[in-house]
Amino acid sequence: MLAQLASATNPNVRMIAANPGDWGIDAFAGDLGGAITVWQSKYFMPITTTNQSQQIRESLANGLKAAAANGHTIERWILCIPSSMDGPATHWWDGWKKRQEKTHGIVIELWDETKLVKRLQSPEGDQVRRAYYEPFTAPAAPANVSEAFRQGGPVPSGRTVTLLPPTSGLSEEEFPGLQRKVVGPHAGQSAAENQSGPGTLIGQWTPYDLEVHPAGPIVSSSRSGPQRRMLPGYVRREHDEIIAEAVEAAAEGQSRMVVLVGSSSTGKTRACWEAVQPLAEAGWRLWHPFDPTRADAALADLQQVRPRTVVWLNEAQHYLGDARVGEQIAAAVHALLTDSERRPALVLGTLWPEYARQYAALPTPGSGDPHSRVRELLAGRTLTVPEIFNAPALTAAAQLAVNGDQLLAEALTRTANSGRVTQDLAGAPELLRAYEHGSPAARALLEAAMDARRLGVGLHLPLTFLAEAALDYLDDSDLQGLGDDWAEAAFAELARTVHGKQAALRRVQSRLLRNAPTAGLKYAGPAVPVCRLADYLEQHGRTTRRRLCPPASFWQAACTYLTVPDDLSVLSQEAEVRFRLSWADRLRHRAADSGSATAILELALLRDNSDDPAGAEELIRQAAALGNLFALEELARRRARAGDYVETESIALHIANQGNTRTLIELGQKRERDGDYAGAERNYRQAANTGDAEALVKLAWMRRKAGDKSGAETLYRQAAEAGDPFALRNLAWMLQEAGDHAGAEEVALQAADQGNTFAFRGLAQNYERGGDYARAERFYKQAADAGDAEALRDLVVMWARSGGQSITDEVARQAVDSASARAVRELVEMREQAGDRAGAERLAHRAANSGKPEVLLALSLMRAKAEDHTSAQKLARQAVEFGDTRALRELAQMREQAGDWAEAERLAHRAADSGDAFVLRRLAELRLKAGDRASAEHLAQQAANVGIRSSWGAFSVLVHAESRHLLRTMWPYGLDPDGAPTSEKRGLTP
Repeated sequence: MLAQLASATNPNVRMIAANPGDWGIDAFAGDLGGAITVWQSKYFMPITTTNQSQQIRESLANGLKAAAANGHTIERWILCIPSSMDGPATHWWDGWKKRQEKTHGIVIELWDETKLVKRLQSPEGDQVRRAYYEPFTAPAAPANVSEAFRQGGPVPSGRTVTLLPPTSGLSEEEFPGLQRKVVGPHAGQSAAENQSGPGTLIGQWTPYDLEVHPAGPIVSSSRSGPQRRMLPGYVRREHDEIIAEAVEAAAEGQSRMVVLVGSSSTGKTRACWEAVQPLAEAGWRLWHPFDPTRADAALADLQQVRPRTVVWLNEAQHYLGDARVGEQIAAAVHALLTDSERRPALVLGTLWPEYARQYAALPTPGSGDPHSRVRELLAGRTLTVPEIFNAPALTAAAQLAVNGDQLLAEALTRTANSGRVTQDLAGAPELLRAYEHGSPAARALLEAAMDARRLGVGLHLPLTFLAEAALDYLDDSDLQGLGDDWAEAAFAELARTVHGKQAALRRVQSRLLRNAPTAGLKYAGPAVPVCRLADYLEQHGRTTRRRLCPPASFWQAACTYLTVPDDLSVLSQEAEVRFRLSWADRLRHRAADSGSATAILELALLRDNSDDPAGAEELIRQAAALGNLFALEELARRRARAGDYVETESIALHIANQGNTRTLIELGQKRERDGDYAGAERNYRQAANTGDAEALVKLAWMRRKAGDKSGAETLYRQAAEAGDPFALRNLAWMLQEAGDHAGAEEVALQAADQGNTFAFRGLAQNYERGGDYARAERFYKQAADAGDAEALRDLVVMWARSGGQSITDEVARQAVDSASARAVRELVEMREQAGDRAGAERLAHRAANSGKPEVLLALSLMRAKAEDHTSAQKLARQAVEFGDTRALRELAQMREQAGDWAEAERLAHRAADSGDAFVLRRLAELRLKAGDRASAEHLAQQAANVGIRSSWGAFSVLVHAESRHLLRTMWPYGLDPDGAPTSEKRGLTP
């Protein structure tokens, strides 16, 4: 078939019969006495991975060898495979192809399943398809709305069904039947997919099931018929094209993940809904983990997801940001995306910007890292959704309005100037009016709800909590004017729906659990009435109330009416960072009594600080008994420090059985340092037996130190096969140290063929340290040619240090464009130190334009250190303009030191509004040193109201030690909610 398909577009294609060999040719075109094009096929199914890379290398090598022996040359070599390459294989292929083309002067192409299918579907491939598969028929034109109801007409698409107008005569209850007619109950599914796995056919979902905001009023399909909701026409924007690429890749057999980042009501969820419609027509399933909670549902069933499933993580913070299992969910999603047996899968999610920033933030040295797996998962997989429609989008929306889309027509009359079309359609203006123009009682309830959500309380807020919390949000006159039924009246006012069928504060109904038929039907949900704040108002509150500390009634109501341990724990932390120490203490104990492992661990930390290690360990054991991973790890470390390796190993094995081998590795390292090599090896092997590749590297190092080079090499290769990115680099180093330079290079080539350039770069760095710059340069270049962006930076730095070659601006620009921000900072610093200030600024600006504004800030700090304050401030302002909010902190301090206190405060408030209150605290410290205590206290209180956070530690977010010391000097017992100093009687012992 391959030869016939090739001959459809290439004349004189022939085959070679194996006798005994086929010269590395399955089909060829041209003259065997001259230059030829070769097709070589490999049956790799169901996917192609790096495990097949050796066969591909051998195929080309055999073909080239036969060509040299038989007097012909290969000018074009085409690999044909009936599957798609996974991510690592694709990365390897791109680098290997480039190297082979450069080495042998040939053109290399890949005909994978996508290209083969495309060729079979082309007119030229018609005869081949007819011969080997079914007869060719042109695809039917998609049915439109009018044809959908014509007798004998074509079946409408799923998208057509979804967007049917009210005049269609179909009720909402009748839609699923027509949708099933469209996609069929099992269209395109394998037997395995039908047998198990979470999710439902996409065609059986409605957009409202998946939390797409409705727009416009509810309409009836007839006067007496049932009502249904409407969606406006969809306006495609730039981000839709990128999602479509991910969907197309999924349809072609790859697993992909895209998380849309944008403010509330910007169209994120609707974009995801529109994107999956092509998969609906191909019979894909969609799974929206929801019950009993989003996080619990996701963690329970992610491992059961089958191929051709869309995993729907709308409002992904409820999954990835979950304090208990967010990291485990991130790991499970990563496992899904990389599991060849479950490919293809598509993971779609949405996030608000503040959550995206929180997960992307790097921890400070020495602190814990609560979002490490989430950060790795989201890297390169987020996509920003614009707040407003740009001119092309507004034009497209206007055209839809002209064509009869009444919803868009009405929205455009209100948003033509602002461009905030999606927010208007989602009812944001009316929600805002409900807040700003509501009764005082209703406004107080909303502000209490806003504060609860922005401080981390869960989605469902008890009505009793809100009614009690709202009291101090009212002024004296409004408080005295409340009637006996004020709460009921205010809740009823806020429950009224506005444009878009949304309510400012909506009562949440309990949900029947239907997934356990043997247990009978039961209600899952809160035992007390609860409500949910509208998304738009929640985000509005995060912006407008970020500088405010909730009043005393809020904290009292939380202590009295909130019962969820995680809610109580997070509020205790929020009270702590706002220096409301008395309330932090009360809430922490309430949380611990309610079963919050996090709160128990914080109490243990306080015991440690009070020199009560025995009491601290007892609390840690309580948290460990609740299954808290941090507690188990900390307990293991304490037992190890006490020399109790038996209990330490038992705890470490328990943790490893839950998929985390870090404690076992740490125990092995401690035993190795103590000289207990047998115990260390046992712990490493225990970790390796659970699939930990790092443990194999540790074992290899032990074999290497013992002089067993052969055993070390075996273990290094096993670690590489298990996925450790540094194993082959370490093996290459070992061979290099032994003087086997050829062997080291061969290992580096093997690693590069698998898409891993660490070995090349590691060898280069070793040669550079040894002064062998020629070899170092060769390996740096090989690493760079294989796609290692950092290698080019290292090469440029080596040239600068050794003086062996001048660095052109073009080479430096290439390094800036491809390397990380850390690497670019080093290049800029070298230019600066060499006296080339203009060159340093050019590179810093280029880095900022390529998304690395922190390089500008780094250069600014260099200039400040050199006392060039004018240039330092100019560069810091430029960094701010490029979006580096950390530059606000530095710029504020520069203006403070220059005596411009007003500008310093303005910049500090901008920094605080972006989540960094540290600079307010820093200005307070400077004012205190300058003798202005009143100004210092004013700034310190503002910082406390926002919340002065340190990085996430092992147990909790606590006030930075320096900030706490400063605030203690001003207010020894903390602050009351209204900002007054807490008295000793009501406070804590300092």
